[in-house]
Amino acid sequence: MFFKILVVLSLLAVLAYAHETSFVYNGFRSAKLSLDGIAGVTPNGLLKLTNHTKQQKGHAFHPDPVRFKNSPNGSVFSFSTTFVFAIQPQYATLSGHGIVFVVAPQRSLPGSRGNQYLGMFNETDNGNNTNHVFGVELDTILNSELQDINNNHVGIDLNGLPSAKSTPAGYYADGGEFKNLTLISGKAMQVWVDYDGTEKQINVTLAPINVQKPQTPLLSLSQGLSSIINQSMYVGFSSSTGSFLTSHYVLGWSFRVNGEAQALARSQLPKLPRIGKKETSKVLTIGLPLMAIFVVSMLILSVVYVIKRKRKFAEVLEDWERGYGPHRFKFKDLYIATKGFWEQELLGTGGFGRVYRGILPTSKIEIAVKRVSHESRQGMREFVAEIISIGRLRHRNIVSLLGYCRRKGELLLVYDYMPNGSLDKYLYNQPKVTLNWRQRFRVIKGVASGLLYLHEGWEQVVIHRDIKASNILLDADLNGRLGDFGLARLYDHGTDPQTTHVVGTLGYLAPEHTRTGKATRNTDVYAFGAFLLEVACGRRPIELREAEDVLLVDWVFSCWVGGAIVEARDPKLGAEFVEEEMELVLKLGLTCSHANPLMRPSMRQVLQYLEGDLPMPELSSIGLSSSGLTFAHREGFDDLAMNRFSQVDDEPRGLVSNLIPSSVFGEHRYVHWHFSSLVEID
Repeated sequence: MFFKILVVLSLLAVLAYAHETSFVYNGFRSAKLSLDGIAGVTPNGLLKLTNHTKQQKGHAFHPDPVRFKNSPNGSVFSFSTTFVFAIQPQYATLSGHGIVFVVAPQRSLPGSRGNQYLGMFNETDNGNNTNHVFGVELDTILNSELQDINNNHVGIDLNGLPSAKSTPAGYYADGGEFKNLTLISGKAMQVWVDYDGTEKQINVTLAPINVQKPQTPLLSLSQGLSSIINQSMYVGFSSSTGSFLTSHYVLGWSFRVNGEAQALARSQLPKLPRIGKKETSKVLTIGLPLMAIFVVSMLILSVVYVIKRKRKFAEVLEDWERGYGPHRFKFKDLYIATKGFWEQELLGTGGFGRVYRGILPTSKIEIAVKRVSHESRQGMREFVAEIISIGRLRHRNIVSLLGYCRRKGELLLVYDYMPNGSLDKYLYNQPKVTLNWRQRFRVIKGVASGLLYLHEGWEQVVIHRDIKASNILLDADLNGRLGDFGLARLYDHGTDPQTTHVVGTLGYLAPEHTRTGKATRNTDVYAFGAFLLEVACGRRPIELREAEDVLLVDWVFSCWVGGAIVEARDPKLGAEFVEEEMELVLKLGLTCSHANPLMRPSMRQVLQYLEGDLPMPELSSIGLSSSGLTFAHREGFDDLAMNRFSQVDDEPRGLVSNLIPSSVFGEHRYVHWHFSSLVEID
């Protein structure tokens, strides 16, 4: 009798265990998930991890923990999961971040951040072995600092980012042919994640919703998970938004331990929302003739109104511009966004234009709109093509150029809005808010990362040519973003730049640039060196003191010679700074300011020094001398002369800056929107 009771209890335990480790959701209308952040369930049963809110994250977890081991030190059971997802961006080519299937010790992943961390980690814990987090990411943003391979990839994450292994998104058809998939297409796709606890093998498979599970996995990794997955864990999803509005959906989800996850019933999955405009209502179609009768009765007044309105919103649109699609903004939308270019929305006024803050009426994206005048069509087609090319740059430390609009005699450039303005207003003229050292060092590393992306990370080499504090803009989190691409020039990797104009700001010009007029990556590094000293010391590269021009680099060098280089720091920092980091930045600024361009480090080396991945070489080993530094800065200063530039510090500074060759506008010189120190030479 006792034996029978024991058998019955064992069977009941097995059934209970099977119930706890297997579930399936064909839609989430009645699912009792644990939701966090901006995640929610739509009325028709879609799990919506993110909505149209920027810089946010969303989590959704199965409410009960899953038992993955028999004991804390035991082996992880085999497990299997499959889910159907879709990523719908507001704009077809501009996406937020991706979506991740997560196995974690806690629901909601406390302390995690959005943006590039996908709601899983933050700057501090990313990569820590104590995280005990396993994930499979479907990422749509290229983050070079996280070693992403592209902006459309699938990766396996073990306790942090970058991924342990990743590959471009796609699937292998039955014949073995690889077919690409675009994660931000807005179409539903299915993912299978299988872990073999015996073979210690992770397989990830991806396919369109209407394709059966491919026989060949997209991604495989031989890796045991015993050190990562605890005895009991939670399973779910994480996602985050960035600067562009994106919605992340999960349509259905199945999971099982010690067995294959149950197949989803595709016919029962909820429908995704329609992309684009809705079809015209039949009511409007039928009602239009009736409305026309009323319009005729008001014809005289209406004609006057329409003519005035047409003139008000008239644009210049030529045939060659029609292929630029979403990069071309309607003037009407920009007019509404800026409240008719209202004076109270004015951010700043410069040499040839005014910048306004705005909110796009449809997407609610905050933008900055610069209005500049032009009198000639000369070079306009080439210039607009370069605007579109630079507008494709995507990096967390670069201000995005979203597009443009043209009217008669006027060009409008549209940028991301940076709420905290330019970096220089936090350094000079007794600022109301002073950035502490931690914030400054983060800005320095961010700008270095952005400049490395321009030099090496994009399809073409981008030479910025005007790196300085006034061209570094700060986002809502005080992250530094490199802006002002009006002087930037593009050329293919492996070729020489052909620029022959000397353009830039006095104090940041490399000596070889003033001699040859040719801007290179080395001249950008030189300007970055001046920027490093500018941020660390809180002083401009050239200052007029007691009727004499004082060069910042000379002063810092003299402090180094005296064995007290840290004394050159900004006195506003007080004692709140990390001495090793301060010394590194000051020495690196001197190294980048070397008169010999071959002795300057590349931006990749600069970032490695800042991250601590490479030791900083001694200054004496690179032949740095006082005469070399003085020659480097004085050469540009003396050759170009004081009458070649002007500086107006009292002018208002906007949140977006740009330099535009005015040959586009009927002249043959370079002009600066900022009224800052600009060298003008033909």
